[in-house]
Amino acid sequence: MRPPSRCPFPAAAGAISASSLPPPTSLGHAFAALTSGQRLSGIRLRLDHSGTTTTYSRSRLAAAWSCFWGYPVPALAGATFVWCGLTGWGPAAIAVGALVLTGSLIFLRNLAGFVITATAIIGAAALTLLAPAAVVGHVAVIFGLALLVAAVRDLLKLTHVHLRRRDRLSTSDAYLLYRATSVPSGIWIALFTLLVAGAWLVALQPISVILLQGN
Repeated sequence: MRPPSRCPFPAAAGAISASSLPPPTSLGHAFAALTSGQRLSGIRLRLDHSGTTTTYSRSRLAAAWSCFWGYPVPALAGATFVWCGLTGWGPAAIAVGALVLTGSLIFLRNLAGFVITATAIIGAAALTLLAPAAVVGHVAVIFGLALLVAAVRDLLKLTHVHLRRRDRLSTSDAYLLYRATSVPSGIWIALFTLLVAGAWLVALQPISVILLQGN
């Protein structure tokens, strides 16, 4: 068992930082890399739902920034989809998601990545244009919950590596962040957990309101 992402840090200026991870996490690493001034070389997605994001950075802190967001981004995105789906903004959330995926096309570097992303874009566009708003809202909620559940699953896998599979520490983002910053891996796992838990709380707020109204 291994966690879904790897973010090897550069040993010298200009080295490559690559991450093997599922598509939502790939986009999270990619966006964080761009916001920290790194050069995003490309994203490769595979049909088994894994992928690789490659960036170039002259700063270990910048690489740490992009590596950190691999685990929280799926949960944060999931909470956003759930909240939007339950508050009437489901079509807008799906449309924005399609636009983000469209923008990511320029960074894709393999055929499978184009096929996966193009299929998702077409599906999102068709859903937004053809389905009733209520249906789109339900889809947004389901997709958001799936991302939130996946975020918890990935955190459990990460924790398992640190507790039971320490021979696989090289696959752990928390361990690689420790190597880059000297901050203990446990602190990084706690930060991941805090953000994922916060995303769940945000998602559960509109759900609890609906349940209370039903009573």
